[in-house]
Amino acid sequence: MRAPAWTEDELVLAGALVVKNGWRELRTKDREVQDLSELLRSLPIHGPEALALPDFRSPDSVSRKTTDFMTNHSLYPGKATRCGKPTLLMIEAFTDREAEMLQAAQAIEEGISSGELYGIPSQPDEIDETGATAIEGRLLVRRALARERDPKLRALKIKQMQRLGRVLRCEVCGFDFARTYGDLGQGYIEVHHVTPLHASEARETKLDDLACLCANCHRMCHRNRPGESWRTPAALREWIRKSS
Repeated sequence: MRAPAWTEDELVLAGALVVKNGWRELRTKDREVQDLSELLRSLPIHGPEALALPDFRSPDSVSRKTTDFMTNHSLYPGKATRCGKPTLLMIEAFTDREAEMLQAAQAIEEGISSGELYGIPSQPDEIDETGATAIEGRLLVRRALARERDPKLRALKIKQMQRLGRVLRCEVCGFDFARTYGDLGQGYIEVHHVTPLHASEARETKLDDLACLCANCHRMCHRNRPGESWRTPAALREWIRKSS
C-alpha cells in the first residue's frame, strides 16, 4: 500500500510551516519538521492501514513536502519539484491569502490540541460531488457542518429571528418556506456560519455568527471547487447578482 495523498488539512499545516520559514524548505532533522510529522500522524483522517506504513508522514516526507512548497512558489528561481495540483492550489492560497491561511493552520492545530476535531463524525456535505473539499481543510469543514446541524442551535436562531420580528426567510434569495408550503413550511429554515471556516475558531458559536438560508442557498455556500474556499451568504448574493 502506498501512502495516501496529502489532504487539505495536512497541506495547510505544511504550507504554514514553510511560510513561517520565509518560504524556505525545512530539513528532516529540524525540530519543526519532527513536530509536524508527529502531528500529522495524529490527525483523525487516515485509517490504521496508512498509519502502519513506516514512512507515512515521516520527517523525510514532511521535509520533501516543504521542498515542494518552496520550489513551486512563483518567486523561486530554480527548478520546481514535481507535485500534485492540490499542493499547487495550496501554494496559490498561501500566496494570495497568507494571513487567512496561517489562521486556518492555527485553527486546525488548536482543534487538534483541544481534542475537539477528534470527536466530530464525517458530515454528508464534507466532500462535494467533485471530491474537492474547502481549501481551509476537511476537519474545519466537518466542524462547521456539525455545528450548523445542531438542532438546539438552529432552534435558538429561529427564536432570535422571531423575537426580533423578522420574517423567517432566506437571507440570500428571500425564499420563504411558509409562503410556499403553508403550514408544512412554517418555522422552517436552515442555518449557515457567516464567518469563514478559518475564522470560526474553537469558540462556542454565537447566534449572530449564523445566517438563515434556504436549502438551495445553503448547499451553494458549502459547494466547493478546487482552489475556492468558504463562501459566505454575502459572497453568494454577489455571485447571484453577477450571474443574473
